[in-house]
Amino acid sequence: MLRLIKRNYFLLVSIFLIFYFAFNLVSGERGLFSFIEKKELLSNLKKEELSLVNKINDLDHKNSLLSTNLDLDYVETLIRERFLFGKEGETIYIIKNDEN
Repeated sequence: MLRLIKRNYFLLVSIFLIFYFAFNLVSGERGLFSFIEKKELLSNLKKEELSLVNKINDLDHKNSLLSTNLDLDYVETLIRERFLFGKEGETIYIIKNDEN
């Protein structure tokens, strides 16, 4: 048995190294599965970044409407939304969205 191992030593070491590198190539920290997970995480983070940039732009636009050049239409819209304020003779309907 020992003589067989000594004779095939190079073959056994080569097979072990091939299995080791193949395993790490597929499932190691820098392997294929890890690459796919990181690629998906990057995609999700880019979508979240785009969403946050859009929210920031929307808030900047709303802020500009309330700064130096006051937009009276926007102020009226805010008053109607926040205080449920309406003009005389107007009927206000409140629609509640139930997500159940």
